[in-house]
Amino acid sequence: MIKELIIDSTPAGATIALLQDKQLVELHKEQISNNYTVGDIYLGRVKKIMPGLNAAFIDVGYEKDAFLHYLDLGPQVQSLLKLTKQVRGGSYQSKLLDALKLENDINKSGKISEVLTKNQLIPVQIAKEPISTKGPRLSADLSIAGRYVVLVPFSDVISISKKIKSNTERTRLRKIVEGIKPANFGVIIRTVSEGKGVTEMQKDLLDLISKWESFMLRLPATEPAKKILGEIDRTSTLLRDILNADFQHIHVNEPSIFEEIKSYVHDISPDLENIVRLHKHRDPIFEHYGVEKQIKSAFGKTVNLAGGAYLVIEHTEALHVIDVNSGNRTANKENQEDNAFQVNKEAAREIARQLRLRDMGGIVVVDFIDMHKPTNRKELFDYLRDEMVHDRAKHTILPPSKFGLVQITRQRVRPEMNIVTNEVCPTCKGTGTIRSSILLIDDIENNFNYILVEQNEKSITLCVHPYIEAYIKQGLISRQMKWYFKYGQWIKVKANPSYQITEFRFLNAKDEEIKL
Repeated sequence: MIKELIIDSTPAGATIALLQDKQLVELHKEQISNNYTVGDIYLGRVKKIMPGLNAAFIDVGYEKDAFLHYLDLGPQVQSLLKLTKQVRGGSYQSKLLDALKLENDINKSGKISEVLTKNQLIPVQIAKEPISTKGPRLSADLSIAGRYVVLVPFSDVISISKKIKSNTERTRLRKIVEGIKPANFGVIIRTVSEGKGVTEMQKDLLDLISKWESFMLRLPATEPAKKILGEIDRTSTLLRDILNADFQHIHVNEPSIFEEIKSYVHDISPDLENIVRLHKHRDPIFEHYGVEKQIKSAFGKTVNLAGGAYLVIEHTEALHVIDVNSGNRTANKENQEDNAFQVNKEAAREIARQLRLRDMGGIVVVDFIDMHKPTNRKELFDYLRDEMVHDRAKHTILPPSKFGLVQITRQRVRPEMNIVTNEVCPTCKGTGTIRSSILLIDDIENNFNYILVEQNEKSITLCVHPYIEAYIKQGLISRQMKWYFKYGQWIKVKANPSYQITEFRFLNAKDEEIKL
């Protein structure tokens, strides 16, 4: 599988496209104004305690208070609160946690009113960005993610990704981390650390420890509801999580971003530094690599499949609904079941892509074409599950019901990627009406008066829609002939099929457009 990353940088932010075998599978928008990125740590102030929800609303500077549930406090929240109070009071000087006596874990079934009080300050981390009418969702169980490991304060546990199966490798990684991690810090060893040496693991962990020290230095002076520590930008986060030997190219259109990304890739994976390329072609980067066309074809309400079938995707406040239609794929009664199965498999592959591409979260209900054989339903379920393996968001897929419905739940941490693919009609400007065609010739002749009489242009060409060209040239004494008698020169009329019915332009003798 060949992977490419295309980064379109603009003054407002960056749009990042991930391609697998030239097909668009993920699209991310990174806005410069977005201050509430997953992973950012804020100094929150408790605004309301809600005993009925066993949760609190926290002020982190957003227009709506953020939500913090008791279960998201983390077992060592008392140690976090204790550290915050001591650091801001000036009685704790160390940058690490070696001088801190950890408190007991909180009761898993306790009440939030036993832990937090109104107006109390607590460092919190963005777990979900603001979505729709909701503010951010928070966690007080802080963690700082790196490429190979995740640093977890107030813990001594070393966890290893379940995807690393070899016991020998798990033991080796555990010994590496045990030898370099500081006291009162836990570590989660990520899947990509498999096979990595001591030097790479140590460098990654030291970078995370340095970030924690920055957090400790900023904590005393940070005002309530302000950011203490920011996550790296979306591009670097994406590279940190998915960069591997499968990547062939990373194309960037902005020199400064190019240098940043090249430096970051050099730090996390020096052998891949040369895959970062600066886009110098005059065509926009997304058009040059075919991304723009894929975006337009993939984000509409209807998504066409290669075999003639299509998907209809609808969104509601509670869930997303995807309907699979066979379209012009017809079959006789004998192979109707096989035809339905093939269409459903084709749809399953595209649905897995659409979920990643649009970052659709929550509940997704898919209405596949009915199949009568249980073996086909089972095989479709397995096929969809295999196609969803590459999805990094947590998800659960339920087997097809007897009505052919498949239910999927998918983790939602950011707003859904929603791109409008319909364009405003250039003729009617979205009004649904155009000006009277009988006045079109009057408009053209008024411009002749300006161009030929006032500007004294010679040898001009009128470009119009083919229908208008036929109207102008029809008859023995055509409209074109009348213009010759009136203005004393022959005006060429040229048809352009791409023009709208009422669109017209004038070209001079050098075939340059005359600006009116």
